[in-house]
Amino acid sequence: MKKLGNNYIIIICLLLLFSCDDQLNVEPTLSISEETALTSEANVKKLLIGVYQIDGSRNSHGGYVQIMSDLLGSDKHVSWNGTFTEPREALTKTMVVNNFLIAVIWNNLYKVISQCNLVLDNLNLISDSAEKSRIEGEARFLRAFNYFELVRLYGNEVKGVPLRLKSISDYGGDLNISRSIASEIYTAIQDDIDKAIAMLPDENDFFADKYAALALKARVNLYVGKYAEARDAAHLVISNNKYSLSASFEDAFNHDANGEEDIYAMQVTSQSGENQLIQMYASEGNGGRGGDISINQAYLDIFDDPNDERGHFYYENEKGDLLSSKYTNQFGNVPIFRLAEMILIRAECNQRLNTSIGNKPLDDVNAIRDRSGANKLSSISLVKIIEERQRELAFEGFSIYDIKRIKANIAGFPYNSPKLVMPIPQAEMDANKLMEQNDGY
Repeated sequence: MKKLGNNYIIIICLLLLFSCDDQLNVEPTLSISEETALTSEANVKKLLIGVYQIDGSRNSHGGYVQIMSDLLGSDKHVSWNGTFTEPREALTKTMVVNNFLIAVIWNNLYKVISQCNLVLDNLNLISDSAEKSRIEGEARFLRAFNYFELVRLYGNEVKGVPLRLKSISDYGGDLNISRSIASEIYTAIQDDIDKAIAMLPDENDFFADKYAALALKARVNLYVGKYAEARDAAHLVISNNKYSLSASFEDAFNHDANGEEDIYAMQVTSQSGENQLIQMYASEGNGGRGGDISINQAYLDIFDDPNDERGHFYYENEKGDLLSSKYTNQFGNVPIFRLAEMILIRAECNQRLNTSIGNKPLDDVNAIRDRSGANKLSSISLVKIIEERQRELAFEGFSIYDIKRIKANIAGFPYNSPKLVMPIPQAEMDANKLMEQNDGY
């Protein structure tokens, strides 16, 4: 993370306390942190900073969450050229219960949630009311964000994931926990988001602020089909004039610091943070493995205007493979919420609801297209808006989620196929007697 200075030494010490066991219900080192690390206001604040570091690791929003969800939601648009079998399983829809990446994503998402629970259960150590509100808001935002990823990747319309909203104080007790139904997970997510919006400031450096929480609210409600709520949250982000579309599509990516349309991004520097997207999307010259994920002609065919900058936003590696230009800065931040997404959410929801809150759907979509040099559309439809999402948001972790929410097919599988849901990791099945495996595994 940028600007944290000497806090890194303390954060690393805290993280070492939390790293010995990644299982959801077997984390005995957390009892040490509760006795030693959470004894002062300063340490609660440092623990929260550490949560951002965990969330931004390669095992989560530093790359693997986006990569695996995009590969799972792809068929012919990309190829997997790497030697690792785990990403290939997502692309070919042949995932197995001992897939290493599926396990580390599960573990890291729950590790963030566990640390957020610790912060929230120790807010009494914060003396200043404004600071206490901010810290609670950030912890609730991060917990909601990570539960949202868990329930979408490992759950379906009915089955959720284990819901734990309190830190564990007795590691000698029964730590087995069953899966909650999906609706209970989403209720908890929505509650955390609404409280985070009320508690977070308008400005919070590069940490989560009110508008990051509103962006999350827009994304969550779009996914679950609450279109009025999604539209209104997206509109609040757009209308505050804090963000603006970058001058060109290229300018929206590979930033050393947050760009003008970045609502929230994972921070990466040469000293800290991880950008695993670079590793798998970039050439060796740009800091990657050479192009594990390459673009196919089927992806280029989705562009309807030869002047669209997005349809040419790639380069060739040494083998002649086409690689996305979204990830070329080895130490660039990882964008999580961009203004372009909020504009497309508002457009889609207005179109579905036959409203024009903030702008007409056609005008919103044309603003996105105009920025990329594409010709403006003369008419709009839901299909055209979904297609615009594909062009604008490709390789940013949206593919499988859009397929599921619009009930589309991918690679011959219907949206609700068990093959499009990640298995519960085998290690978690072994550790938790109440855990129920997903269908088909």
